[in-house]
Amino acid sequence: MAQSFPVPRTCPFAPPAEYAELREQAPLVEAELPGGPVWLVTRHAEAQRVLTDPRISTSPATPGHPVTKLSAEQPSEEERRAFARFQAGQFIDMDPPEHDVYRRMLIPEFSVRRIREMRPGIQEVVDRLIDDMLGKGSPADLVEAFGLAVPSLVICDLLGVPYADHEFFQSRTRAMVTAALDDMRAARAAGIEIWEYLDRLVTAAERSPGDGLIGRLVTARRETGELDHDALVGMAFLLLIAGHETTANMIPLGVLTLLRHPAQLDALRADPAGWPDAVEELLRFHSIVDWVAFDRVATEDMEIGGRKVRTGEGVFVLGASANRDPRAFDRPDELDVRRGARNHLAFGYGVHQCLGQNLARAELEIAYRTLFERIPGLRVVGEDAELPFKYGGPIFGLHSLRVAW
Repeated sequence: MAQSFPVPRTCPFAPPAEYAELREQAPLVEAELPGGPVWLVTRHAEAQRVLTDPRISTSPATPGHPVTKLSAEQPSEEERRAFARFQAGQFIDMDPPEHDVYRRMLIPEFSVRRIREMRPGIQEVVDRLIDDMLGKGSPADLVEAFGLAVPSLVICDLLGVPYADHEFFQSRTRAMVTAALDDMRAARAAGIEIWEYLDRLVTAAERSPGDGLIGRLVTARRETGELDHDALVGMAFLLLIAGHETTANMIPLGVLTLLRHPAQLDALRADPAGWPDAVEELLRFHSIVDWVAFDRVATEDMEIGGRKVRTGEGVFVLGASANRDPRAFDRPDELDVRRGARNHLAFGYGVHQCLGQNLARAELEIAYRTLFERIPGLRVVGEDAELPFKYGGPIFGLHSLRVAW
């Protein structure tokens, strides 16, 4: 009998319990979506293979793509036309070589060297937000005051997006992500609102480029002719959404997790050089994106993990399952901030591995370290069972996290 999918989380510190059973059953298992069957990839090695095989497509336009099966409701012709324009430039949903053209334009903006140059600015953002929290006094909502604000301020500054507009794109992003599984039409509508906002912003940048990333892309487009207007809007859309939503969820979730593991937190306070490894472990441990970014479809018949995957059959890689695979990680269900394992799939794998991973690592490391250094008495208000986790959403996290000191 096929597994019903998606499977919601029920524990803040573990993926769905069904994942362990599926992983032991087989590296690929069949699942049933509202729009039809798909394959679920449960193990680490097979996940890496699927994410690097050139015969596997990520494009939603490829027949059989699993995103089209998440809902039995199909978009109208008008929505299809709007979606086609909306997809321009969003290279996360493109296959090589088209994908590579867009990615190459942005690699210098997210290189290790570039992020190293950004670290003082990120530190300044984090310190300012902590100053604001301390100034207003205990308690505070760590999600609103810190988790959302850190990546939003950083990505707005990077792109050249006015921070005064952050509440608009945060609310629309939240609506788009929250509705993604339950109301595809509402999710598309929220996404189009963000697209239209960025359309106006890019139009203004085409008149006066400015010194943000959008302005630099406008200048590069004028020089090379590689980007049209819609593609530039789509690239900005992808960077804006990806640049704050996942990190905004990881910051409060990581803080909660470390507070629930005080011995490991004390070790990090005693030796701050351990924070980079702690960030990697928290990313692996939570795998908050899980399957959402790992939707694929076979373009040829092939065998994976002893299963015959045929042309046009959809595949979801379960990142949270692969990152708890005992074949890849020793004691995978335990948090160990000294693990030092970078072979996790929290940022994906292969050509579609997250372009902004260096930025995310820097934001998380600086946010965690500085918060615990400057507010050593930080504590969570309430028990875990009372906290509002995003159990039903495609990206896991917290709606709010009240903290005191």
